[in-house]
Amino acid sequence: MKKGVDNSWISFSDIMTGLMVIFMFIAIAYIVEVQKKQAERDLVFEEFKATTDSLYAELNQEFKDDFREWEVQLDKDLSIKFTNPDVLFTLGSAQIRPYFKEILNEFLPRYITILTQEKYRKRISEIRIEGHTDLLPVSGGDLPYIDNLELSQARSAAVMEYFISSDFYSKYSEDDRSWLRYNLTANGLSYGKTLDSNSDFTYISGEKVDDEKSRRVEFRIVTNSDLLVQEVISEIEGE
Repeated sequence: MKKGVDNSWISFSDIMTGLMVIFMFIAIAYIVEVQKKQAERDLVFEEFKATTDSLYAELNQEFKDDFREWEVQLDKDLSIKFTNPDVLFTLGSAQIRPYFKEILNEFLPRYITILTQEKYRKRISEIRIEGHTDLLPVSGGDLPYIDNLELSQARSAAVMEYFISSDFYSKYSEDDRSWLRYNLTANGLSYGKTLDSNSDFTYISGEKVDDEKSRRVEFRIVTNSDLLVQEVISEIEGE
């Protein structure tokens, strides 16, 4: 009788040992998978930083003197803000002022030359031309946000049209023009992203709107790494 009990105990011990081994392998597999995901995340962030740092350095080197003269701001997020309303458009319209055309003639060919380099072409997912307004209504309508949205969209589209119809655009290869048509967009954002006197978004800073800084055109680069970073952040938040 005692022998049978001992045999049962040995069998139970064997089962527990087997389960422990199984759990150990599961734990090891989980740790390996976590380490693999972390390595992938680290690589995404490294590529993101390398691409943005390289683009920022090239843009700054190319335009630093011009940007001071034009009153243009280059930010670390690769946005380029043209914020002098007296230069950009006729008040309340999408008509580009002559001096802004001169600036665009200087800016756009050199800007696009940097972005169409082979080392960046596959890393850029979008080049946005953004139109922004202040809070002031542009007409007597009941929907000032929509009125400003239409104005800001018309202004960004006017810059796009000016670029597409320029002599220097026609000199690009068909491959470059195809790449630009795929990546270049015109976006009107009304007064959804107004700026304060420090050029920070008022929605975040809570500071008073600076009308002159808010009435602007931005050129913004979105890299493939931007999208991957957002995916990683969403994945982390979902864990």
